[in-house]
Amino acid sequence: MSGPNGDPDISVDDGIINEEDEFDEEEYAAINSMLDQINSYLDDLEERNDALNGKLHELLESNRQARLEFRAQLHGSQNQEEHHLADGESSSSKEDLSKDSGDLQRNDKSE
Repeated sequence: MSGPNGDPDISVDDGIINEEDEFDEEEYAAINSMLDQINSYLDDLEERNDALNGKLHELLESNRQARLEFRAQLHGSQNQEEHHLADGESSSSKEDLSKDSGDLQRNDKSE
């Protein structure tokens, strides 16, 4: 069985672990306390990460909605401008035509 970092099995025969290395109850209790504290910190970090992730998704969705609304307003105002320009050009060209024809009629009468 390998360790958490993929270390191979370590046996007593390797000389790394001595049977004389025994831990008493206080050392085990201290190690357990440290592990519990680390676990608590990791749980807190995970909760904060989840909360930030949720807020990030809300912000992204909010920005997406705002962009869609902005595009809709932009396209709507462009369509209105195009419509007004088309109406303005046709009405101004009609005015120009009637003005030109009026000038021609006056010129014809004065000659």
